[in-house]
Amino acid sequence: MAENSKIEWTNHTWNPWIGCTKVSLACANCYAEDMMDHRYGKARWGAGEDRVRTSAHNWNEPLRWNRKAAAAGKIETVFCLSLGDIWDNEVDPLWRRQAFEVMEKTPNLLYLLLSKRIGNAVKMCDPWAGERLPPQNVAIGATVVNPDEWGRDMPKLAHAATLLTPRFTFASVEPMLGGINARGILPGWVICGGESGPNARPTHIEWARSLRDQCAAANVPFFFKQWGEWAPDDPLANHTSMRRVGKARSGHLLDGQEWHQFPEAR
Repeated sequence: MAENSKIEWTNHTWNPWIGCTKVSLACANCYAEDMMDHRYGKARWGAGEDRVRTSAHNWNEPLRWNRKAAAAGKIETVFCLSLGDIWDNEVDPLWRRQAFEVMEKTPNLLYLLLSKRIGNAVKMCDPWAGERLPPQNVAIGATVVNPDEWGRDMPKLAHAATLLTPRFTFASVEPMLGGINARGILPGWVICGGESGPNARPTHIEWARSLRDQCAAANVPFFFKQWGEWAPDDPLANHTSMRRVGKARSGHLLDGQEWHQFPEAR
C-alpha cells in the first residue's frame, strides 16, 4: 500500500492506518473518503470515528522497501499517509509512535509526512507528554490550497521545523484554489496541482505561474503535478480562461514545460 506509487512525487505510499476527518477546503472532494469509505467501506470518515489500523504485512512493507533501496545504494521516498493524516487527533498515539519506530528502522527511506493539521505536530511529538520525536529520515509538509491557508499554516510549519528538525519542509498546494503571495515565506519544496474528479474545481494558470516564479526567485524546487479536470484554453497566453477537458487530456505541462523539481536533501 503501495510499492511504486502512482503519485509522481514519491516512490512509495504507506498507510499504517486509514480514516480521516475533513478539515480543509482541500477535503471537499476527498478521493480517500470516496474510495475507502463510500466505495469499499474500509473506514468511516469523520470526527469521533475509529481509525482502522492496517495489517501487519502492510506495516512490514517499509522494511522490504528499505532492503531493496539499501541493496541499490539509494534513498527512496515514502508518502505517509495518503489515506489518513499523521497528526490526526483521532489516531491512537501509540500507532504514531510505532510508525516512527518503523521509520527509524528504515534509514534508506525518506518519509514525507504531509498533513492538513500541521499545527498538531509539535504537541504530538512532545517528549514531556510521553511522545517521541520523529526520526531524522522524515520531511514535514503541510497541505495549503489558498492564500488564507498559506498565511495560517506556513508559520506553523516553520515553527515545527525548528523543534522537530526534519530533513526539509514542503508544501502541497493541491488542489490549488487561489493565487498565493508567499511574501518570501517558502518551505524547502513546493508541490502544486489541479483537482480531479466529477466535482473538480479549476486551478487558474496565473496562480500556478505566480507560485512557480516565486519559488524560482527564492531557489526553491517546484513540482507541478497536473492540471486535473481543467486546462487553460491557451496554455502559452498571459491570461486565459479554463475549460473542462478531463484529466487524461489536460496533462501536466506549465507553459509548455514539465516542472518536476525535487529538493537535493532527498
